[in-house]
Amino acid sequence: MTPPLVAVAHGSRDPRSAATVRALVDVVRDRAPGLSVYESFLDLSAPIVSDVLRSLYADGHRTAVVVPLLLGSAFHARVDLPTLIDSVVADCPGFRVQVSDVLGADPALEAVALDRLAAAPNIGDRGVILSAVGSSNATANAVVASLASRWEERLGVPVSEAFASASQPNIPAAAAALRSRGARHLVVASWFLAPGLLPDRIARLAREADPRAFIAAPLADDPRVADVVVARYATAVSGLLRQYA
Repeated sequence: MTPPLVAVAHGSRDPRSAATVRALVDVVRDRAPGLSVYESFLDLSAPIVSDVLRSLYADGHRTAVVVPLLLGSAFHARVDLPTLIDSVVADCPGFRVQVSDVLGADPALEAVALDRLAAAPNIGDRGVILSAVGSSNATANAVVASLASRWEERLGVPVSEAFASASQPNIPAAAAALRSRGARHLVVASWFLAPGLLPDRIARLAREADPRAFIAAPLADDPRVADVVVARYATAVSGLLRQYA
């Protein structure tokens, strides 16, 4: 039996976030016909990933592949998700759950984020803020900072990372740094999959710093994101087959 794909997102109190995840999972189904694909969440939205996995086990599945719809490998990927999966496996004898890599800074996702900036007018006189959620994990934040540095070289304009929570620089600090480097207006790139409370906060703060700021949309409605999900699943299935061959 082919292992089902269980896509797991963080979850949000904002219903737009879950709706976007469900739409992304629909595209994944289109990209992988014949594969059973389920959406799930770590918290705040339903269904919770542990409930989906228990349901699959009850239906007779003995393997499953979980693909974290996360752009960084921080607390949710390293602690929350493994804890939930361990609780399921402990209660479901013989159930093997393989977790893929997070989506992360995949080149396809980077291309989507950069393409979003094409709609920004007069990018030559603007500074770019690469906005992300932020983490207490310095390595996860460093990935975003590395993207910002690469973008600055590619775009030929000042670029700064900025975080919505847990880390610096925040949006006001990034905006001030870009202005000190000659940026007249702001272009805000989104390193978020879906709309929600944190992207809204970023947009509000950016417009307080620059009422003419251009705010790029999150990434998940681009079909290239679904292709990355399918690729993560395929790699994880290969690992599962090698492990239990």
